[in-house]
Amino acid sequence: MTTVDDGPLVLGIETSCDETGVGIVRGRTLLADAVASSVDEHARFGGVVPEVASRAHLEAMVPTLERAAETAGVRLDDVDAVAVTSGPGLAGALLVGVAAAKALALGLGKPLYGVNHLAGHVAVDQLEHGPLPEPCLALLVSGGHSSLLEVEDVTVGVEPLGATIDDAAGEAFDKVARLLGLPFPGGPHVDRVARDGDAAYVEFPRGLTSRRDLERHRFDFSFSGLKTAVARWVEARERAGEPVPVADVAASFQEAVCDVLVRKALDAATDRGIDHLLIGGGVAANSRLRAMAEERAARLGIRVRVPRPGLCTDNGAMIAALGSELVARGREPSALDLPADSSQPITTVVA
Repeated sequence: MTTVDDGPLVLGIETSCDETGVGIVRGRTLLADAVASSVDEHARFGGVVPEVASRAHLEAMVPTLERAAETAGVRLDDVDAVAVTSGPGLAGALLVGVAAAKALALGLGKPLYGVNHLAGHVAVDQLEHGPLPEPCLALLVSGGHSSLLEVEDVTVGVEPLGATIDDAAGEAFDKVARLLGLPFPGGPHVDRVARDGDAAYVEFPRGLTSRRDLERHRFDFSFSGLKTAVARWVEARERAGEPVPVADVAASFQEAVCDVLVRKALDAATDRGIDHLLIGGGVAANSRLRAMAEERAARLGIRVRVPRPGLCTDNGAMIAALGSELVARGREPSALDLPADSSQPITTVVA
């Protein structure tokens, strides 16, 4: 935690998926980051169930708000503004957070900021490492997104350079984990198991890296083919009655994902003449991705910024951080008829 500053006091609400997050930030100082997760309720289904997530948000919202305020040592009417994820995400889950934020803003007489979830993943790094370099390149990797963004000013907008054309990286981790008999969510378990494996055991494909692919999809990602390749490899071993070396397969799969992510991110940074790479989103907590990015970026003179793992996954702190920056820079707040937009584009930072 950094030294407390005199910036705006902003409460942020995040409910885009299965985490009910409430964060309170003063300027770029994190005062509270309360999270209630419903991941255990989804684990038996092997993935997030939208209706279950929405109901869990309804039950967790008030207790999480109260916990955040108590941790921060503030009253709700002390805040200068309320920020909330308005998209993208699961429609029903977003609606719970947006409705709660509207009620708070109206009841407290405070401005409301409906903000982009992905822009929040960029802004949250300021809570740990200070102001963002302008410009910087952001690699955002999660269960639903794999994106490369050029960020000039996170409060105004970002330029999308590339995105996933099928499965996102986090989604591929979940599916491969299931193939290997590992629990949901798959990312942390694949990372843990892979530490005891041989990353060169299987040479899995690197999607969209051939010469032909690079002509059309230089900065885009594809992990569907990789997921299928792992599935076929595992099925072939099982048909032959041979044991599946889980650690080796996990390490080989993880190496392929991280190789593509880092390769394309550094290619984009070099192409744009940007010397700072920010990595955010749940997959940014992956230990191999962090190590590979640091090692390869150092050779190119590019600095890597990655928030601590707790700030990489979905949380209210990232929404409060973006809201605080919006207030500090005098950006116009959202209207009280703010909609929840499940497909909100990254170019829309404030709805």
